[in-house]
Amino acid sequence: MNETFYDVMRRQGITRRSFLKFCSLTAASLGLSPAFAPKIAHAMETKPRIPVLWLHGLECTCCSESFIRSGHPLAKDVILSMLSLDYDDTIMAAAGHNAEAIVDEIVEKYKGNYILAVEGNAPLGEDGMYCIIGGKPFVEQLKYAAESCKAIISWGSCASWGCVQAAKPNPTRATPTHKIPGLADKPIIKVPGCPPIAEVMTAVVAYLLTFEKLPTLDRQGRPQMFYSQRIHDKCYRRPHFDAGQFVEHWDDEAARQGHCLYKMGCKGPTTYNACSTMRWNEGVSFPIQSGHGCIGCSEDGFWDKGGFYQRLTDINDFGIEANADTVGGTAATVVGVGIAAHAGLTALNRSKKSGDKQTGAEQQ
Repeated sequence: MNETFYDVMRRQGITRRSFLKFCSLTAASLGLSPAFAPKIAHAMETKPRIPVLWLHGLECTCCSESFIRSGHPLAKDVILSMLSLDYDDTIMAAAGHNAEAIVDEIVEKYKGNYILAVEGNAPLGEDGMYCIIGGKPFVEQLKYAAESCKAIISWGSCASWGCVQAAKPNPTRATPTHKIPGLADKPIIKVPGCPPIAEVMTAVVAYLLTFEKLPTLDRQGRPQMFYSQRIHDKCYRRPHFDAGQFVEHWDDEAARQGHCLYKMGCKGPTTYNACSTMRWNEGVSFPIQSGHGCIGCSEDGFWDKGGFYQRLTDINDFGIEANADTVGGTAATVVGVGIAAHAGLTALNRSKKSGDKQTGAEQQ
């Protein structure tokens, strides 16, 4: 029988208490009730580890860097142990022909039962010669590994959308995973971000292991549990946005008071991600909390949508074009008009009733 996740953890000296704590944290990160923690524990105790091939195309390795800094150390230990036994050319001990032979071994031995994780994208220009792995174009390795995989995980915005490599004019023809010829019919989970949040990455793998199916995806192929809300929806600066209180310059008083960064180019109102709820570095902070607006890195084509500090979106919401005083004055005017209208209607009704009574008296 193949080794389970729990076997790996016990071999590393992890206690039962720590294991159960990890299962509870995993359930919470997936947005599940505490009742699912025992199910996650049972899956990790009984189900064989899912082989994973983690391939690297055109990228900066930021997804791997984020992944190995998971806020739940047990998740990092489990997943990292799994990957180190299979294939990830960034962190594995093997190199050269020995490393590439592992890809063939996994494809043949676990046909239809392994996960293909892709970090970066494949350049199609010049027959793929802009990215060579083991003496062959990366696109060939990608297609070969994808042919027999169970599902594909596109880590980060490079694999999901193309990111900076695919920005105009894109001379290498860098192409996201789902647009590679022959891969469109494969189940693909997009986990965009530059990089994605570490706990989001480990939670996606944990979900696949526990439930043996893909998580519910949105219309763009992203897990709804992490990409169903805009950063703006849960941002702690949202009240300042609604009140029309904005930072106008990086060193102004509004910036010191933590007002909304929308006018400084923040893309939070148009970006779907879990940054404002899960945050980064074990939940310590996220860019907006650190004083910098969201750059929209998890959205398609964000490099081609203008500068990071340009106000690009056209959002006509309460307070968006006015400060708090103007909003308050406008509201008072509306209330005043409403009172005047109500008074007029009341006088008209009284006059009408008086006229009706007088007409009735004359008829009598």
